[in-house]
Amino acid sequence: MDPGHITGIYGEVNGVPTPVSAHVKEEQLSEVRIFTVDVEWSQNDFVRGSRLAYMQQWTFISDNNDHKSIRTVLPPGPCVPVSGELLSGLSPIRGLRAVVRETSGHQLLEIWDQHGLRKCLNLTILNKHGKVYNDAQFGCLAWSECENKLLYVAERSKNASTETQERSLYSEDWGEGLTNKSTPVICVVNLLCGSVSVLQGVPHDVSPGQALWAPGGQSVIFVGWYHKPFRLGLKFCSNRRSALFKLHLDGNCECLSDHNLSVSCPRLSPDGSTLIYLQGLVFGPHNQCLSLQQLDLKGGKTSTLLDVVNRPLPGEFAGVYEALASCCWSADSQRVVFSSACRNWKDLFIVDRRSNKVTSLSDKLSDPHKVYGSWKLLTVQRDLIVVCCSSPNTPPTLRVGFLPSAGEAVTWHTLQKPVMTFDFHWTVLNVTPPPEEDNTHYSGLDFGAVLVKPSRPLNEAKIPLVVFIHGGPHSQFPAGWNSTTAGLTKLGFAVLMVNYRGSTGLGQDSILSLIGRIGSQDVKDVQTAVLSALQSDNTLNHKRLAVIGGSHGGFLSCHLIGQYPDFYRACIARNPVINAATLLGTSDIVDWRYSCVGFQYSYDQIPTAEALATMLEKSPITHAAQIRAPVLLMLGARDRRVSPHQGLELYKVLKSRDSPVRLLWFPEDGHSLSRVDTQADCFLNTVLWLHQHL
Repeated sequence: MDPGHITGIYGEVNGVPTPVSAHVKEEQLSEVRIFTVDVEWSQNDFVRGSRLAYMQQWTFISDNNDHKSIRTVLPPGPCVPVSGELLSGLSPIRGLRAVVRETSGHQLLEIWDQHGLRKCLNLTILNKHGKVYNDAQFGCLAWSECENKLLYVAERSKNASTETQERSLYSEDWGEGLTNKSTPVICVVNLLCGSVSVLQGVPHDVSPGQALWAPGGQSVIFVGWYHKPFRLGLKFCSNRRSALFKLHLDGNCECLSDHNLSVSCPRLSPDGSTLIYLQGLVFGPHNQCLSLQQLDLKGGKTSTLLDVVNRPLPGEFAGVYEALASCCWSADSQRVVFSSACRNWKDLFIVDRRSNKVTSLSDKLSDPHKVYGSWKLLTVQRDLIVVCCSSPNTPPTLRVGFLPSAGEAVTWHTLQKPVMTFDFHWTVLNVTPPPEEDNTHYSGLDFGAVLVKPSRPLNEAKIPLVVFIHGGPHSQFPAGWNSTTAGLTKLGFAVLMVNYRGSTGLGQDSILSLIGRIGSQDVKDVQTAVLSALQSDNTLNHKRLAVIGGSHGGFLSCHLIGQYPDFYRACIARNPVINAATLLGTSDIVDWRYSCVGFQYSYDQIPTAEALATMLEKSPITHAAQIRAPVLLMLGARDRRVSPHQGLELYKVLKSRDSPVRLLWFPEDGHSLSRVDTQADCFLNTVLWLHQHL
């Protein structure tokens, strides 16, 4: 295993471009319709150690007589770099492009048209607010109907007279991935006069975000997250108390939803009559099955379009678990398109408001080869769907298709195939827990896993198996492209990605079944999945097994090598939870530290001996004395979700027992270890560790 060879393989699998957003324009001629699709891509650049962004444009022609077919697809235009842009948005009528970018410490708002740069405002010099938000949680850049105004969210400006005396005053923010985002404000730019104003009237106890213009342009709809008595981490957490508000430009603000729920992703119908949004419960599982609500803006009545799915039937829709695309409506305002986890897949769905019926739009069910196991919606505009599809052996692929009539299937067209596909074999396993591991409160639940392996082993020996465990715990490994899995498979390993009970896509009962049972039910599920894979596939080597995972996946990895010390030969854990009791006071999601072990949480919670004892009992540290497998730890010094001192705690325990352990420390990275250079370093060291110990 030459390091140069490993790095080359990683560059091959991790450098593939991924489409991240799309915008559709349509021009109607006498006999044909001309569609233009602008797509933004993201690609890792290992020379710069950063992510590049670029735009590419496709044009295709559709017949007026046949609205569902594509007659001709023209070759795509050149890739145009857009790196350095914080936000961008196209106006719906004139096609103006708004861009917020940062240059030399200044944030600029640019307006571009077909003749070049039309207007540029230096937002920093105007000094109406702090930094503009470009995150997925709060950020937005919305054009008004008249296309003379823009809406965005920024940090509130600090008062210069008090800034000096308050320099040492602690300021709360919204936690992991949202550091320095504390008090957002909604801002409006008047492009006619070049002025920027901060909207007044937002309730003092909420932080606004995800703003959009209400019909008529005289008011704004936004999500407000309650930050009293203090802020909890928001990233990856759909269970934070929030509400939907309507703010009139004169400062009058009204609440449009219940105060004691969690809401997100407001999306206005094309005809302006209806607002849909996602809704969930507060506290408990930090990611869960959500309901899709619809609000009649004229009548003010709210109804449920899609309810929470507790126990999906085999092959049926399993519920909504993911954010809605920014454009997700059909042109007639009667249907909504979305992608969501469904067992071991990520599927594409449409719901009809007239019947509440949900239908899958992907072709994976009718495709005997199951080419794509993951379908992600980028946009729906002019009834044209733009999606990103992938599978464990097929990198992200750009496809388009028109919304079908009821009962019909979509005719999909591939606009951009990946540069390469890979000669891997993959299959989806359905796993049933043995009777003794059935959950008595949620009986009869099963789960699954995705097995990926080389089609032709590198030698005649059986293939070593790497067990890959997702974090969350309420997340999912879809049968989609995963660069870590692809890199390991390319280097001769088989990879088993396990979706244990509690993963998304299995129904709300499955998610709730894990509450109070972490460290036992999830650990046993992974072990059952591994035994099932070994039993069903005799090409796997049951004596050469390793386990890897991050966050809760790291928690489970360390549990497995402690509870089954003679089974696994190596372990790699990224920012793992090691001791839930000592993590309690250092995590930005302290509520989950109580919920996951079965305790109710309230803001005024004070730790008790019982709660701390339960947290300790369910932690991997209690099994540390039994660990024999060599452990590689990877820790981000800026992790606010799982303190790096968690990994250090295990490191010291193993060192004191002379157990093989190695620790990689990344001073500039956080919980996700997402920097390009960090990811490359982690992959290289993972492969070398596996090679050394397997």
